[in-house]
Amino acid sequence: MAEIKFYANILGVSGDGSLINHSAGSGLGFYGNGFGISVPVGSQQTTTFITDSTGANQGAQLNNTGYTASGTVSINSSTAINLDKLPNYLCPLNIRFTHSEAVKVQNCKLRIFDRSNIANHASGVVTYVYEARHPAILQTTTNLSHRGRNDNSWYEFDPVSAMSDMTFTSSPGASGTNTSTQDTSPSLGYITREASVHSSTRHDWYAALSSEPVTIGSKTQYGLYFTVEYL
Repeated sequence: MAEIKFYANILGVSGDGSLINHSAGSGLGFYGNGFGISVPVGSQQTTTFITDSTGANQGAQLNNTGYTASGTVSINSSTAINLDKLPNYLCPLNIRFTHSEAVKVQNCKLRIFDRSNIANHASGVVTYVYEARHPAILQTTTNLSHRGRNDNSWYEFDPVSAMSDMTFTSSPGASGTNTSTQDTSPSLGYITREASVHSSTRHDWYAALSSEPVTIGSKTQYGLYFTVEYL
């Protein structure tokens, strides 16, 4: 049986993350300098929490990843670093595919939409997304070579642009630790080097998310869609 679930990397807590019960309306909420505080128009969120579909119920605080420039990120309001130095565990969101048998996954796609129609952008907000391929804990190392996108830049979902999918890595492996033979240093944190032919009962992706409102008011027409093919 195949399943996709979403896990949250809680601020200051190591481990496998906390399950987000998206089928019951739970998800991520983006705020200013604390839960319930609005993000100014044209600015990025400075805190991220698990919340409900209305953004009113406070859950655990997560690691926050803020857009600072096309190739940099501020983690929990710290000094910006290059995106290729962003470790998986500091991303707020872990997307996890599991299957009862070991399988490969391909055509992995993400989009940000209005929670009603995947052809429609989220209403009144620009979202920046980056897939970290960095299982090593230290920020002195860089990304694995096996990646969905070659650019170390944010992917932008802007309501004024045509809707498009963001490509994620094929067969990233459990905890995102599968790479290609281009990587030879164990300090990069990989376990296997089979690239897109890697089969596993679990595949993990790690996403940095940054939210910029372009109009005032709460943004509840706001969702994340993720799909894969497996074989």
